[in-house]
Amino acid sequence: MPEIELTAGAFDNYPPGTPGKMLDLACRIPGGVLLMARVLGLKPLRRLPVGLGALTRRPVPAGIADGWPRPLRTDPAIRNDFRRYCLAVRKDELLRAAEGLRTFDRPALVVWAVDDLMMPREHGRRLAELLPRGRLVEIEDSRTLVAEDQPERPAKELRAFVAEASAGGA
Repeated sequence: MPEIELTAGAFDNYPPGTPGKMLDLACRIPGGVLLMARVLGLKPLRRLPVGLGALTRRPVPAGIADGWPRPLRTDPAIRNDFRRYCLAVRKDELLRAAEGLRTFDRPALVVWAVDDLMMPREHGRRLAELLPRGRLVEIEDSRTLVAEDQPERPAKELRAFVAEASAGGA
């Protein structure tokens, strides 16, 4: 059975894009994570390019987007863990981890958004090439959160990949 992993950064692109840079800044300022979570909770500001606007081509339904920053707004322990994690990730760790993919000997599917503003398209290709049994699927008309922009497409690709890998074909 194939293993499934979701990533939020690749190679030296962390934190990714303008929203990532804003996140990094928020983590370095006392009270910044709470402020960021409150701003992301304001519906009129969600589509800004420094927020969710960079992550999707279309607005995320309010019922979904409302829940994303809620734990950061309501739980100081989660804010603290989030902040510590964001500040602890080092680019050299991501580069070493990417190189480690060369030893992963199972089928791997890399799904990448063609129109991503945060994650360079070339990184999807590089990840797929690092994986000895990697396959790249690029999805058009989507950004970083492919499953929000094109929910049917990654689900279809994943089902086909799992079926093929389970049958020994990938």
